[in-house]
Amino acid sequence: MDRLSSAATFENMHYGSASQMGLIWQQARAPLVVPLLKLLVVVCLAMSVMLFVERVYMGIVIVFVKLFRYKPDKKYKWEPIRDDLELGNSAYPMVLVQIPMYNEKEVYQLSIGAACGLLWPSDRIIIQVLDDSTDPIIKKMVEVECQRWASKGINIKYEIRENRNGYKAGALKEGMKHSYVNLCDYVAIFDADFQPEPNFLWRTIPFLAHNPEVALVQARWKFVNADECLMTRMQEMSLDYHFLVEQEVGSSTYAFFGFNGTAGVWRISALNEAGGWKDRTTVEDMDLAVRAGLKGGKFVYLSDLKVKSELPSTFKAFRYQQHRWSCGPANLFKKMAKEIMRNKKVSMWKKFYVIYSFFFVRKIVAHVVTFVFYCVVMPATVLVPEVEVPKWGAVYIPSIITLLNAVGTPRSLHLLVFWILFENVMSMHRTKATLTGLLEAGRVNEWVVTEKLGDTLKTRSGGRAAKKPRIRIGERLHFLELLVGAYLFFCGCYDFNYGKNHYFIYLFMQSIAFFVVGIGYVGTFIPNS
Repeated sequence: MDRLSSAATFENMHYGSASQMGLIWQQARAPLVVPLLKLLVVVCLAMSVMLFVERVYMGIVIVFVKLFRYKPDKKYKWEPIRDDLELGNSAYPMVLVQIPMYNEKEVYQLSIGAACGLLWPSDRIIIQVLDDSTDPIIKKMVEVECQRWASKGINIKYEIRENRNGYKAGALKEGMKHSYVNLCDYVAIFDADFQPEPNFLWRTIPFLAHNPEVALVQARWKFVNADECLMTRMQEMSLDYHFLVEQEVGSSTYAFFGFNGTAGVWRISALNEAGGWKDRTTVEDMDLAVRAGLKGGKFVYLSDLKVKSELPSTFKAFRYQQHRWSCGPANLFKKMAKEIMRNKKVSMWKKFYVIYSFFFVRKIVAHVVTFVFYCVVMPATVLVPEVEVPKWGAVYIPSIITLLNAVGTPRSLHLLVFWILFENVMSMHRTKATLTGLLEAGRVNEWVVTEKLGDTLKTRSGGRAAKKPRIRIGERLHFLELLVGAYLFFCGCYDFNYGKNHYFIYLFMQSIAFFVVGIGYVGTFIPNS
């Protein structure tokens, strides 16, 4: 009897709690939940339209660029720098090549070797390796590599500093302080995993030498490991759009775009006039570009000049990179918005382009609307049928935006669905990072160097299948993704049983994507040596 009465009491308590929760939901639904959700839908639809207009605008510009065969050498003077019998090699400008690195064991030889292989008169180029490595073994390896190239007659400098203050920006700034830099006219910058072709300087320097208004020449990235795994293919799709569309549009319209931090050449006088390198955000490259643009400097983008580089192939490295790339621009926007508006050297249209298109829509709205609308608000409307999302906002606009994004990588069109689902998952991290940057909270200035693997996997596997690494469950699980996945799955189940919009098809697929990432089954794993 006691057991039966206890069970009955527990059942009554459980039923009573559920009834009470249901009552609270019903009471709060009409006066609070419905109006709030309607407001969020309106705000998200407005942001979707902003993003849609921006994508269509860039698409139209690219069509005109292709139709009229726009090339930078038609807009700017370009002719090869020729030998001069009287001046000799003095006819060639002095070029500094900077390679900042930090514990780059797997790739340091590739970047140093490629930089030392650049075709340019040997007495008119200086290779500067800026080593911030904290591992003494790696530091010694890099130093020995520099000595090896120096013994071959290459003018290469191995520079270290006592601390890592300012991270990459601090290293580049310190590198510019050396006396021999005063002899240089231009500086080319390559990250440790970048391998420029020998003719890189021959292609870029003439734009700077013959056009004094040009401050920066930027090349395109080419990914050597795009086929390594599905995650690298997704990254290739996103970055190809950035380089083939966003950078091209900025260059051909307002001669302004964000410096990518590597594979570019700066006019040193323009760099110094803009205030040099600053470490106030995690996007020192974009910071410098905006300041140089506000000084009136023009930027040239060469889409047909490609520099080999490596994509992060582990999810941990990719997530840290995306945090930096999302948090930094939002933080920079907060710090520079007033300065941009007050600027007198550039036109009102260019200021509008930088503030609205470059920063607000692409760096803030794009991240926030992707996660908040498609992973939070739209699923919530399933639970509150009084709130409806119009079909043009739920289907047509996102479909067109997706197709416009996909034009950069035609070979991956069959992966479009996977790309959408993965981008939605990553939008959660980007939204979080964007808000961190705007609010200057917590990890706003966190800088984690993106891990490069080089040929690590090939070397360690020795041509055989690599053994599965032992990874602790806690290191592999990502609870935020699992939580969002559970929310989407619950909404999908509710819509399947009670809904009329058939959102459950998308909701189940998106929840699976969150679950797959949540259990760490994405990217490559590094086998233990």
